[in-house]
Amino acid sequence: MDGGIMQVGLPILGIVAAAAVTFYAVSFDEIRKKSFRDFDEIADENGEFKSSLSSRERRARRQADKKIKK
Repeated sequence: MDGGIMQVGLPILGIVAAAAVTFYAVSFDEIRKKSFRDFDEIADENGEFKSSLSSRERRARRQADKKIKK
């Protein structure tokens, strides 16, 4: 009886493992693509990177977000 369980369980375990590996590979690929897309959006037309937001711009954004939420 133990041999029969192993004969059925081992292939099922292999299928589950292959599905998990495929899921993680696709997920990491999507994350990588998104990262490169975001990276490309940061660069402006000259190929230089935009500087980060100034404190005034961040404060203005936060205040605008608060007004929207109210």
